[in-house]
Amino acid sequence: MMSVRPGSILAPLLASMSIAWTLASGARADEASDLAQLKAEVAAERQALAAEREALAEQRRRVDDALANLEQQRAQLAESGGAPRAPVAAPAAERRGDAPRLDVYGFIHTDAIYDFDRVDPAWSATLRPSKIPVLCPRDPGCGNDGETILSVRQSRLGFAGFLPTALGELETKFEFDLFGVGVDAGNTTMRIRHIWAELGAWGAGQTNSLFMDGDIFPNTIDYWGPAGMVFLRNPQVRWTPVQDDHWKLAVALEAPGAGIDSGKAGLVDSGLTATAWNKYPDFTSQTRYSDDWGHLQFSTLFRSVGAEGVTSTGDGFHRRAFGWGLSASNVLDMGALFGALRGDQLLSQIVWGEGIANYMNDGGNDLAPTTGGRVAAVPTLGWTMYYNRTWNERWTSSFGFSQHSQNPTAGQTGDAFRSGSYMDINLLYHPIPQMFVGPEFIWGKRKNEDSNGGSDSRVQVSFHYDFSGSIQPR
Repeated sequence: MMSVRPGSILAPLLASMSIAWTLASGARADEASDLAQLKAEVAAERQALAAEREALAEQRRRVDDALANLEQQRAQLAESGGAPRAPVAAPAAERRGDAPRLDVYGFIHTDAIYDFDRVDPAWSATLRPSKIPVLCPRDPGCGNDGETILSVRQSRLGFAGFLPTALGELETKFEFDLFGVGVDAGNTTMRIRHIWAELGAWGAGQTNSLFMDGDIFPNTIDYWGPAGMVFLRNPQVRWTPVQDDHWKLAVALEAPGAGIDSGKAGLVDSGLTATAWNKYPDFTSQTRYSDDWGHLQFSTLFRSVGAEGVTSTGDGFHRRAFGWGLSASNVLDMGALFGALRGDQLLSQIVWGEGIANYMNDGGNDLAPTTGGRVAAVPTLGWTMYYNRTWNERWTSSFGFSQHSQNPTAGQTGDAFRSGSYMDINLLYHPIPQMFVGPEFIWGKRKNEDSNGGSDSRVQVSFHYDFSGSIQPR
């Protein structure tokens, strides 16, 4: 019988166990290496995803900033005046920086109008009640009913500069449209709207009068707008001692001007010539309180209204009268009262005074003869009530009524302006925030002192495209 030594069995067994252990250790090393590589790949992917999330968040912030800026720009329309008052690109004056910046803004605007009646041809691209013919065939525009008008005169271009200084930020504005007035009435030509500079509490140039509340101009697309509201961009020197989140108090010396009606004196003396005598500046003030629900504004105007001229016999004359005006206006955010009306606005103004027709949006005279060779400031009453409706993010409307009435003096003739009434309603489609298109129905009526009158109605379709951008050193 053959015997087996324990050592002869243990040696192969230990060798086999050593080989198995070595193989297992190598396998574990390979697994650890693969696991480390996998962890590295996962960490790299997580880092890449984090970078993408950060980039997307930055894009969202930029979009939010752009949308907030657009809302600020829309809110400044009225202040700039002129149609349209729906989305309009304008500089965000609230923004501040530590480097100079130039904002460029404006819009391309085309009106297609069918006028069922007629107005003075020089004013066919808009409806001003004072330009509706009454005495035909004497008044301009006494032609056959019906006229088609295409106009780009509302198109606008503006530049706003912001320059940091040791005294604060210097803000400047230069803005014009193409709607000729005065000697350029009826022409498509450059018309200055704003030339303005402001540093701290002081400003100078041409901009909205303090007697005016541009924010009540409704989102209508007819250029001239409500006849019974105060609307005048005037050269002035302004001081604003109080301006914070709620209160604004400002006073100004503004350029004088007046509409003179020679009335019956012109009939008695056909050779009489009379022009405005602007001896003193106009004094205006504005007090405004603003809050989340909108704002309430009170404005005053005090002025000396004068006339001078020569009679047919060569005798010179000059006369003056005291003019004054009081205005109260309001913009009410209806969403502050009813959540379902968020985005809607109720706009209103009432103005009363004597010798203030120069500040009204349309119609009337400031100074006219009375009796005994005297003159008087003509009394004026104006009022405006409009509603801006936001149906949804694509559709908006605006509708309302406005009227400017005067009480002619004893020395005025029967064809003197007595009242101008204005009404319109629209429905506008906004495919993108920078564009709208839509129709508007407009109606106006003029009435003279002798009760003769005329009316006009029209349909207007407008196409509007905003643009804006900033130039700033890096």
